Amino acid sequence: MRLVGGASRCAGTLELKHQGEWRRATSGDVVDYFEMEAAAAFCRDLNCGSAVSLRKRQVSYQSLWLLIAECRPDYDLPRCVMSWNASSVLELTCSDSVRLLNGTSLCSGRLEVNYNQSNQSKQSWTSVCEDHFDQQDAEVVCRELGCGPPSALQGALHGDMGAPVWSKEFQCEGHESTLLDCRSSNSTRSSCSPGKAVGLTCSEPIRLVGGASRCAGTLEMKLGEWRPVYTMARTLREPAAFCKHLDCGSDVSVKKRELSNTPMWLLRFFCEPSYFSMMGCLQSPTITSESFTTGSVMELTCSGKPIRIRIRIRILY
Repeated sequence: MRLVGGASRCAGTLELKHQGEWRRATSGDVVDYFEMEAAAAFCRDLNCGSAVSLRKRQVSYQSLWLLIAECRPDYDLPRCVMSWNASSVLELTCSDSVRLLNGTSLCSGRLEVNYNQSNQSKQSWTSVCEDHFDQQDAEVVCRELGCGPPSALQGALHGDMGAPVWSKEFQCEGHESTLLDCRSSNSTRSSCSPGKAVGLTCSEPIRLVGGASRCAGTLEMKLGEWRPVYTMARTLREPAAFCKHLDCGSDVSVKKRELSNTPMWLLRFFCEPSYFSMMGCLQSPTITSESFTTGSVMELTCSGKPIRIRIRIRILY
């Protein structure tokens, strides 16, 4: 496989060589979380970082290689590809310099950094020492991967491959676009031991927009791009889960608002959103470039963080 036409070797249109012939790749009717899991596997095979986005682009009707949906999320490519005539191709973007491995979601795992970017034939990935990594560094990584802010930073959570090789200390200020844009210490340290590799959990990209506070507004989620969430409001457990994830207390009110000509994400039926798997409930029921553009979106008002009042009582005798 290869990515062509992008800004780097880790971004562009996905092409596959099958039965001796290179063709652009396409998939089924939807782009969803399970497709993103497959994209993560493609990025690893290409020796790139984590999958950041997977989109469909309209092209002229042509012969493509179809990735068979039943093979998701772990493609065995020779058995999962067939010839297909279609008018949309897959655009995949992987990160160039960082990736998360062995996590419970696309936004968690053991952090690895590519420390040999200048030589494509000798790309080298290594974990990072926990002692040389802080909250501001984590904010940069989570943003680089298209995830929400960091919610957990702890070593030895996602497996350890021995003592980390990268021993320079990152000195991010928190606003950098990529981790390798950050300054790092000039001298290396040799004090890092096995079991001290950085384990990072970024929050899943969820937000409320257009309301009176950050805990009120239209629910939007990011799976490659930000979209409002189409809802059929089956239960109140979903709004409660979103409020909890946003650290906004419990839900207070849920309303529907009709939108048109706006791409939306759809929540799968019978999917229980939780702190680590909300993105797993998303899909885009799109079969054309028009996407899913008409329906009800969720207007959510959360209670906000509870106010804790400390009362000091002095008893006089």
